[in-house]
Formats: sequence, C-alpha cells, structure tokens
Amino acid sequence: MVRVSTSLLAALSLGISQTFAALEVNLDDNESIKKAAKNGRRARLGARYPARTSPDGDYYWWHGGAMWGALLDYQHHTGDNSYERITKEALLFQVGDDRDYNPANWSASMGNDDQAFWGMSAMIAAEVGFSNPPKDQAQWLSLVQAVFNDQTMPERRVTEGPCRGGLRWQAVRYNNGFDYINTIANACYFNMGARLARYTGNQTYVKLVEDTYDTIMRLGYIDKDYNVFDGAHLPDCDKINRAQFSYNIGLLVQGAAALYNMTESDKWKKELDSLLDATLKTFWPEGVAFEISCEGQPGGGCNKDMEAYKGFVHRWLGYTAQLAPHTAAKIKPMIKSSVQAAVKQCTGGPNGRFCGFHWTTGVFDGAIGAGQQMNVLGALTAMLITGNYDAGGKAPTTAKVLGPITGGDRAGAGFLTAIIIAGCLGAFAWMSTDGIAE
Repeated sequence: MVRVSTSLLAALSLGISQTFAALEVNLDDNESIKKAAKNGRRARLGARYPARTSPDGDYYWWHGGAMWGALLDYQHHTGDNSYERITKEALLFQVGDDRDYNPANWSASMGNDDQAFWGMSAMIAAEVGFSNPPKDQAQWLSLVQAVFNDQTMPERRVTEGPCRGGLRWQAVRYNNGFDYINTIANACYFNMGARLARYTGNQTYVKLVEDTYDTIMRLGYIDKDYNVFDGAHLPDCDKINRAQFSYNIGLLVQGAAALYNMTESDKWKKELDSLLDATLKTFWPEGVAFEISCEGQPGGGCNKDMEAYKGFVHRWLGYTAQLAPHTAAKIKPMIKSSVQAAVKQCTGGPNGRFCGFHWTTGVFDGAIGAGQQMNVLGALTAMLITGNYDAGGKAPTTAKVLGPITGGDRAGAGFLTAIIIAGCLGAFAWMSTDGIAE
C-alpha cells in the first residue's frame, strides 16, 4: 500500500474526536444520533488536502479514499452538506489522466485494494445521488467502472495454474506483493462489481463477480464455516495466511447483499446469511466490534490499517440491513451495542474528548488517530443507515437510503457498461473456473 503524509488525517483525528464524549447520545433517537455525528465530523480538512498528499507518514493513500467515503455516507444520512465542495474536489483530484484512480504520483506503487477504495467511494457518490461533477470531468459511475475495468484485465490477475482467476494484491509487477493473491483485493472487486450490477441492472457484472467469489472459495480463503482468511502466495496459493480481518468479510457481506437485492436468488441469500453469521460470531464476540487478529493478542498490536476497519464494517452492515431487510433483526442490535461501547470510551486526550480503539474495555486506551475517530463516526452513521433501532421496527426502503436510480442514470450506465464489457469479455474468458487445475 502507498503511504501518505500524517498531515492528511491528523486534523480529522483531532476534529472528529472533540465532541463524542461531551454529548449524551440517545441511541433510540435518530435526531440525537445525527447531532452526535454532526459534532463528530468537525475535521479541519482544508480545501488543499488533495495537493498535500506525499509518500511519508503513518497513513496510506487508500485511507484518504476511505475517509471521503465515510464523509459521503455521513453527509447523506445527516443532511449536513458542509463538506460537499471539498469532498468532490478531493475525489476528482485523484482520478489520474485515465480517469481510473490510478494517478501518476501513485501508479508506480499501486495496490488493487488502494485503487478500489477510491472507486468504492465514487460508488457511494453514485448510489446516494451526490452532486455531479462538472460535465467535462469524470463522472462518479464512470470512475467506478474504470477501476473495475482495470482490475478485470489479465495483467492484474493470475491466468494459469492453481491460483488462476485470482486478482493480485499489487497492480504493478515489480512491487513486493505482486505474487500475493489476497482476499482484500478480490473482495473489493467483488463489492464494486456487485454494486455496479445492482445499480446498472447489467447481468455481466454478476457473472464477473461470481467468478471471483467462486475463485476465493475454491482456494479455501473462505472455509466451510465461512471464516474468511487473508490470502496466499503463488505458485499454488495453498499455504494460506489464516489471519482474519473484519474488512475482508465485511466487503463480501455487503456485496452479497447487493447481489441478493438484485437477483433474489437462493444462492446469494445463502452466501449472505452465512457470511453475516460468521461476521457477527467472529468480530462481535461480546456484542461489541473486536478486531481479533490484533486486539488482545499477546505481543501484538493493531497497525494504522487495522485501526480503521471497524467504522467501515459498521457502515457496510448498515447497508446490508437495507439491501436485505431480513438481516436487520441480527444487524441492528449488534450495531447498537457496539456504538454504546464505542461512545462510552471517548474520554481521552487533553480535554477528555478523544476516542480510542479498544471498545470492549469501556475505557479510553490512549490510542489516538484518524482510524479511531472514523470508526466512531462510521458506527454512528451506521445507526442512521438502518433507521430506528426499536426491535421489530420496519426498515426504511433501500431506495430511500441509497437514492433512486433514474432513467437517465440507467441509460448512461448502460452505454458506459457496454463499452467496458466489450473490451473485457474476450480477455475475461479465462476467468471461468472450468478446467482450472486443482
């Protein structure tokens, strides 16, 4: 992954942390949650953020893409448009000459997952109806499609042998990790494609992401109990790194929910329900989000990546409850109990207002950073995504949460999809699992 300057997110970690503990949040009242989230988003981002990115510090370029996605969700569910201009500017600044989130300043060290996190933020912008870019600039839908198109091409994938069909971790051949076929790269691709399928109604996306999902299943990255592991190296992908990270399975859950919402198929209901049950069992062991591969491990510790996963997963589960309403009865109580624990420990820092990372302890842990603050903001946003938390309450409609897809959107999407898919079908024929050496 590509590092970015600490200054990118330092203001976010300072600003967002200023008010969570100072508020008495009523988690059964959406207006109270909105107030907490609005106060919590006070990040001094600055309009020059995009131009300040540099390859140093504690954070990576993908963190920036993820942050704008968090703010897009926050804006959509609170109605607070304070950061509309800067969010749009940031998302467009990084598109690159080919308008595919592979800008020249990062392309030499690009990971497929790095690129995808920016693409998934553009997908949020399309789904929630975020204000359109100027007509002479890249549009949200076309940006997502361009990223997906890049990652469909054979040069990003393994084309022969036992690992055939897998998307590589790194996009560049000479990067360390080009021989690592990991879940996060494939889960990001699956998630983007599933949501593109739902958004455009194009069945070809369904076929492409089914192939990727079937590949990681075949490789054993998802076991019979739906535990999701990190990945394995070429040539055989048989020595699996069995570390489990919440963002891997969280992306698969949301993607499966999008496919079930679109197809209503028994297959995707089964996959969704199995993945969701495994997520809650593994990462909510006491009803509170817990990153098992690093939290509480002897001699271990969570890095800057791991410290940001909780907020993502809360938001993805929130959308899952909307896309597949039958899951809401499981998801809502777990998000609520997790948020209760998260807010309780926002008592650190100079003024007793900073949030930490270890939510299960009930006390501030001294770990201050952008990930910790985005986590709490993401968790509060997830409560707004799923609506009122009263048991048995009727969930809001998916169209209301994600925004309606207009006829113009579908027409434009169909045209863009046709161009992309026409260039991909021949190259993608090898992704069929038929005839793959086991």
